[in-house]
Amino acid sequence: MKIGFIGLGKMGFNMVHRLLINNHEVVVWDRSAESIKEIEKLGAIGANSLEDLVKKLPERKVIWLMVPAGKPVDENIDLLLPLLRKNDIIVDGGNSYWRETQQRAEKVAANGAYYIDCGTSGGVWGLQNGYSLMYGGDKGAADYIEPIIKSLAPENGYVYCGGSGTGHMVKMVHNGI
Repeated sequence: MKIGFIGLGKMGFNMVHRLLINNHEVVVWDRSAESIKEIEKLGAIGANSLEDLVKKLPERKVIWLMVPAGKPVDENIDLLLPLLRKNDIIVDGGNSYWRETQQRAEKVAANGAYYIDCGTSGGVWGLQNGYSLMYGGDKGAADYIEPIIKSLAPENGYVYCGGSGTGHMVKMVHNGI
């Protein structure tokens, strides 16, 4: 599967690396041109802007955000929405607050796209061991991205939690435990 990926920090870089190992095509963008160049050495396709990233994706676009919760998520959504079409998918892999996730999902849905919230656990060890993934949102969109989820997670290390916000809620509980 071909996917766009925004955010190449400690977790994002290794997540892209894991996807590449599992034979996915990954188009990447990050504020750091150096991070893009490093992951390109491993086989990723670099983009010089969000617009360039979107142009390099297939008809039905899947874009995974691995950016800090809050304002960075909203800023990326605002920049992406005019570039996306009906049925495209944005995945928020960060630790967003689940109530804000529900609001974001409504905003994205109003533009005809889908918003999947995916609590991601695994830290810097995720590249080797896989990431525990707890995700929620539209079931059809969640099913569509399952090949990506399966590649990122260890065997039986992921769960579809239900409607919008449930993935981030489960991750919040996970963090509390």
